[in-house]
Amino acid sequence: MKKFFKPTWIWAAVLLTTLVFLVQSGSQVTAWAEDRYSELQNFSKVLNLVQQYYVEEVDTKKMIYGAIKGMLRELDPHTNFMPPELFKDFESETSGEFGGLGVEISLRNGVLTVISPIEDTPAWIAGVKPGDQIVAVNGKETAGLTLVEASQLFRGKNGSAVKLKIQRENLEDPIEIKIVRGNVKIHSVKMTDLDKGYVYIKVTSFIENTSSDLEKALDQFVTKNKKIEGMVLDLRRNPGGLLDQATKVSDLFLSEGTIVSVVGRNKKDKDISFATKKGKYTNFPLVVLVNEASASASEIVSGALQDNHRAIIAGTRTFGKGSVQSVVKLGDGSGLKLTVAKYYTPSGKSIQAEGIKPDLEIVEVDPDAAQKMVAKQKTLRERDMKGHLLGDSEKNVGKGKSDSKDDTFDWYREVIAKKEADLTPKEKIFHKDFQAFQAFQHMKSISRVK
Repeated sequence: MKKFFKPTWIWAAVLLTTLVFLVQSGSQVTAWAEDRYSELQNFSKVLNLVQQYYVEEVDTKKMIYGAIKGMLRELDPHTNFMPPELFKDFESETSGEFGGLGVEISLRNGVLTVISPIEDTPAWIAGVKPGDQIVAVNGKETAGLTLVEASQLFRGKNGSAVKLKIQRENLEDPIEIKIVRGNVKIHSVKMTDLDKGYVYIKVTSFIENTSSDLEKALDQFVTKNKKIEGMVLDLRRNPGGLLDQATKVSDLFLSEGTIVSVVGRNKKDKDISFATKKGKYTNFPLVVLVNEASASASEIVSGALQDNHRAIIAGTRTFGKGSVQSVVKLGDGSGLKLTVAKYYTPSGKSIQAEGIKPDLEIVEVDPDAAQKMVAKQKTLRERDMKGHLLGDSEKNVGKGKSDSKDDTFDWYREVIAKKEADLTPKEKIFHKDFQAFQAFQHMKSISRVK
């Protein structure tokens, strides 16, 4: 373990450096520096008093770490200090494989709140939902914890259990959910062939290989189907991830234009990402499905495709996490995650606390209610009458030509009438997801008009 100098010597060095700086600076800088030093001097005095007179021996390193954490609590919830053991865990999370629960969290009004559980992870399987407020972990209250401190409580040996006390909307009393920790390996891209050239792709998060996996999936689909007639890109409950992956995913669908602007304290200093003109998938109808749990990188992709008129954004307004964090590794192995900028869409709209407003609002409907609603919409037509005069398309059935049967709600009625065990991969997507079905139908309508 490294030996720590007494604070007196530390601040003596700070004072000497400050004095040299003051000699070389003007009176305005001098006044600024003197003001700042007086505040630091108070910190030094308090630390010395605690070391000398506190009733028990204190751990100086722990005290300084605590002071840093307290200082950062005055900033936004995404700015955090990570001691070495936490920083090591943090570095492993974006590689796509780590131990834990698989849940993205945030602080809303000081309450630890779930943005979204990542699909197929322990938290997802256990039934954790977006918007859940985690009030205790294994009996320890979460009030006052930072995000990194809360994340540390989630971690543990694979196979061990953790109990979350959750307050859920519309429930009067908190519920307890037991989750078995596991090795969280994220497969961020999931493709389903909807036949006839239509494809549905779910992106669950933006990790190191998301853009390359998405490109491979689309290449495979084109090899099999010759072309893409239309696509639904599902970013619902996607809590985000890496900025460069959001940029690369957007670039796949754009031939030109701005993708995102990153603006720091100096508004004139902008870091703008542009489409590289290498986009391979720019000419087919695209609907991007989002909801209130779509955050960060998901919002960058949605904003880029919306503002460049490349896609229709459908669903509900997104989460609104539009700040940029820079991670700095410190000398002792600890780390600082610092908010340094904000994201702006190509049209100049800030994502922060605003989110992406969909072009087409499609609310999420309870599966049972949606199925009943669709079933009731069945109406009697001429073609349903016994002995009706056949139409031309009906006469052509069996001659290689398609009939005029409604392939929208009629098909969906057949799907919801099936047992889950009898569903095809395509049908499983829409069986209990009316929101996704409506996005698919809208995409097909655009394709037909085009």
